[in-house]
Amino acid sequence: MVAPILRCISWGRWFCTPGPLTFLPLGLREAHSGAKGLLAVQKARGLFKEFFPEKGTKVELPELFDRSIAGNFPQTIYCGFDPTADSLHVGHLLALLGLFHFQRAGHNVIALVGGATARLGDPSGRTKEREALDAERVGSNARALRQGLETLAANHQQLFASGQTWGSFTVLDNSAWYQKQHLVDFLAAMGGYFRMGTLLSRLSVQTRLKSPEGMSLSEFFYQVLQAYDFYYLFQRYGCRVQLGGSDQLGNITSGYEFIHKMTGEDVFGITLPLITSTTGAKLGKSAGNAVWLSRDKTSPFELYQFFVRQPDSSVERCTQALYHSSVDALEVMSDQELKELFKEAPFSELVLDPGTSVLDTCRKANAIPDGPRGYRMITEGGVSINHRQVTNPESVLVIGQHILKNGLSLLKIGKRNFYIIKWLQL
Repeated sequence: MVAPILRCISWGRWFCTPGPLTFLPLGLREAHSGAKGLLAVQKARGLFKEFFPEKGTKVELPELFDRSIAGNFPQTIYCGFDPTADSLHVGHLLALLGLFHFQRAGHNVIALVGGATARLGDPSGRTKEREALDAERVGSNARALRQGLETLAANHQQLFASGQTWGSFTVLDNSAWYQKQHLVDFLAAMGGYFRMGTLLSRLSVQTRLKSPEGMSLSEFFYQVLQAYDFYYLFQRYGCRVQLGGSDQLGNITSGYEFIHKMTGEDVFGITLPLITSTTGAKLGKSAGNAVWLSRDKTSPFELYQFFVRQPDSSVERCTQALYHSSVDALEVMSDQELKELFKEAPFSELVLDPGTSVLDTCRKANAIPDGPRGYRMITEGGVSINHRQVTNPESVLVIGQHILKNGLSLLKIGKRNFYIIKWLQL
């Protein structure tokens, strides 16, 4: 059911290396200056969940992206990625897509690697403290994440440039400014703008304080540093919008309040839904269920199967947020690439005889049983060719529909059983 949301899986170290992209954001080539606007469109599709605050004191969030208002274009948007591991994972996908949407609309985006904050550990959405990472490990992970983010951005630009002017994609590491800070000086300058009652009221803090393990000072201080990151990027880059998962709303709120106290200016947060496992658990390294975006850690087939295994109830949500266009991606794959993507699928080489039907194909590939049962599997909708359902067993194969330009067919029986067919003598 969910398989069509995957356009294809890449073959490089990161999921977005030269070659086809894993996911295409919905409406990739559409204009972002339509009547509904970028924010409304992505909220309707489920990519953007909440906007904070609902109303600014001087400017409203939609006004920032209104090209008709002088001085409002382009805006700068950022999202943070803590290097608690050496690879991004599926839980980061929607944040990346959000940044890419803004970049294609002409705005500048910043991917902020938390080389400093990762050493503290974000308590948001967690019931216990993260495993402590030493400086060397965090530094190594940060370099890997920077490389991955830069590769993603470069190939996003290479593969989907449409001739329109895009914004910039910048990767920064917050250790660059915290290394220059002295603790006492930092607290003396910034600490007075944070109120303990407000910090303690955050849901993430309340949850942890009520837990048997409690909360460490380093974790409690995390929201202060994330707030300062937002302030630093606002001052240096004019960044007025922060993206983050829905579990980041408390941290985003701290940044908004801090900047407003320091400058009197309006900034905004946009939250994104969380991609969860089939049990509803948040995906991540520390949760033990990460699906990585590095092929060295998660194979293309395993990444594909993660979405195939999603329950039917998740299909609409996934297809709204992640664009699906499978057939044109299959057409540019080589035999080896298709074998790697569907590594458990049987591979057959068949001769295309005149009048070869859907039923003939399924039987020659040993994909269905002989007799009436196999026939019914087709008529009852259990067979697809190149992600298109076929229900007439006697239909003759058509080149360009059932057989792709590269001479391949992807046969699917049921939800998860795939067969790759290479046609000879076309």
